[in-house]
Amino acid sequence: MLTVEAFRAVDPVTFEESWSAGNIGTITGGAYARSYLGSLQLSAVTAVLSAVLGLALAFAIVRSRRNTLLRRLVLTASGVLANFGGVPLAFAFLATIGNAGVVTAVLTGPLGLDGFRLASLTGLALVYLYFLVPLMVLTIVPALEALRPQWREASDVLGGSGWHYWRHVGGPVLAPPVLGATMLLFASAFAAYATAKALVGSSVPLVTLQIADSLSSNVVVGAENLGKALALGMVVLVGLVMVFYTWVQRRTSRWLA
Repeated sequence: MLTVEAFRAVDPVTFEESWSAGNIGTITGGAYARSYLGSLQLSAVTAVLSAVLGLALAFAIVRSRRNTLLRRLVLTASGVLANFGGVPLAFAFLATIGNAGVVTAVLTGPLGLDGFRLASLTGLALVYLYFLVPLMVLTIVPALEALRPQWREASDVLGGSGWHYWRHVGGPVLAPPVLGATMLLFASAFAAYATAKALVGSSVPLVTLQIADSLSSNVVVGAENLGKALALGMVVLVGLVMVFYTWVQRRTSRWLA
């Protein structure tokens, strides 16, 4: 339906419908192109940061096999926080470190946070990390647990150091699942809408916010299908990411089965 509607054009004078690529051409420039770039930038930065932080936390969890209580607490908290988003998450951050947040008044002076604005691209990235890092933990822990101790023992017996093990064994085996998890984080951040809408409104150019604006409050005659063209472009981008993610997961399964 998106494909059909994206190529349907309406004459603003005669209201006659026809097939045209005008909508596709429109979304590749101006404010629409900036919204795509904003979403791609935000998604890429948050995905990489979440992957690094989540991998470090997951590695610490797996290494602490003796402390099962801490392990269960972290994994349970990650499961909850990974699904905590939308308006409640935006309100929680606004009430905490927003312009009138309870923590803002305490930290502004000592930490020099006078110029920090939660309703900005940086603030939105900070909020996204709140649910993307736990999602990375849940995604990568099974891959870390699948690393066989015999591989490390074999490396030690053959005289390899810790660097040699991670360079030639652990790193190559973990690279596909880490890359696949990063792609999953990218797609999740790229498709997020409610949190951004409640937190920044239209002050940050994001394609999800542009779609909502095109379908609701900013509809002009002849441009009714711009939102659907934007959605089609978004589906194509996320589809490419998920195809790559599926390919990576297939390669991973051969090693970590």
